[in-house]
Amino acid sequence: MGLFGKSRETHEPEEEIFVGLDIGTTKVCAVVASPGEHGKLNILGIGNAPSDGLTRGVVTNIDKTVRSIEMAIHEAEAQSGVQIRTATVGIAGDHIQSFQSRGVIAISGPEHEISQADVDRLIEDTKRVALPADRKIIHVIPQEFIIDGQGGVYDPVGMSGVRMEATVHIITGLVTAAQNIYKCVQRAGLEVDDMVLEPLASSYAVLDDEEKEIGVVLIDIGGGTTDLAVFEEKTIRHTAVIGIAGKKVTDDIRKGLGILSEQAERLKKEHGFAYLPAIIDTEPIVLPGIGGRSPLEIDKKLLAQIIQPRMEEILEIASLEIKRSGYSKHLFAGAVLTGGGSLIKGTVELAREVLGMPVKMGIPTGFGGGLVREIENPMYSTAVGLILYRLRHRYQDRSSIPFAVARRKGSIRTIFSHMKDWFKEL
Repeated sequence: MGLFGKSRETHEPEEEIFVGLDIGTTKVCAVVASPGEHGKLNILGIGNAPSDGLTRGVVTNIDKTVRSIEMAIHEAEAQSGVQIRTATVGIAGDHIQSFQSRGVIAISGPEHEISQADVDRLIEDTKRVALPADRKIIHVIPQEFIIDGQGGVYDPVGMSGVRMEATVHIITGLVTAAQNIYKCVQRAGLEVDDMVLEPLASSYAVLDDEEKEIGVVLIDIGGGTTDLAVFEEKTIRHTAVIGIAGKKVTDDIRKGLGILSEQAERLKKEHGFAYLPAIIDTEPIVLPGIGGRSPLEIDKKLLAQIIQPRMEEILEIASLEIKRSGYSKHLFAGAVLTGGGSLIKGTVELAREVLGMPVKMGIPTGFGGGLVREIENPMYSTAVGLILYRLRHRYQDRSSIPFAVARRKGSIRTIFSHMKDWFKEL
């Protein structure tokens, strides 16, 4: 369920509050929002904290991660005046894998009318795949239903037929990786309301239905991982998590120039270019010397020559994943870049060259009030998307498919989120 919080300063009736918690490799971000009019969000609070307890999206130090979560939550609580008790949490990491599956069942009810129970039974059938003991299914996303050989059906409930098939997209992850995220959130004093694949969450914040219909790829460049999701005909067709992202760029600058990590990160953000031709001002950057040494002068073109190869590598791997999906010729809306790592100047221009398709920057939109200016930044795409995902699966009417399958009572747990079952052994 959503989080219910009460203002600490007033005694007004409780307001329904949703919290998105993005536990990243370089930062932990918490966003607090309440549903506004016309499905828009009112952003009540944002909390950020540096994170160094994860490697490539996977928890490697529980204590450090717990501290980062506590700091981000405390800041979000202070800004919103709301006590946070539960959150929708993102999961990523290069352990995430996805594949297509099919299932088939016979319809035996009265007049062969398809019920929600039949759909649930069919989804269960698609999950009969051999998985290693250390992996579990995170999401099962229906892509198409086929009734008596007739395809292109997205909402089969109420239709008549004797045989129903489904094509689904199955996303799996390591049990231990999910358990460690769950432990960290619980130790920080919160309950996990749902755990959602991060590129799927980000897509809710930065892609619109028209883009998803004609074909688009979302590339979310974070700190530790680059998450990719391909959409066509309004549904997700392929997902991938690449274990190279913004932190590698910072490491390259640190090693290439012999400077501190903090200096490298600041250089990347303030003066970095991912595309040499985008540099106009060639004024050198002056860094204070370390330990009494004389100041260090850095040429912007030299900095770009360090950044560009790594960003090219990230985008080239993304391009290979797009080709592997089989949808590279269907992406008429091109690519949408988001995530903090995409903020390096010139990244959009480089992506156009490497991917060979239209590219734009994806910024979270659709806010009714609150901290609108602060939240309209690609680094908040996942946290905002987690809230929108949670909202969509509570309130959206059944006409929007494929997600309608998961909204009837009891089925959101059975189809989309088996997380609670994962953690019984904790």
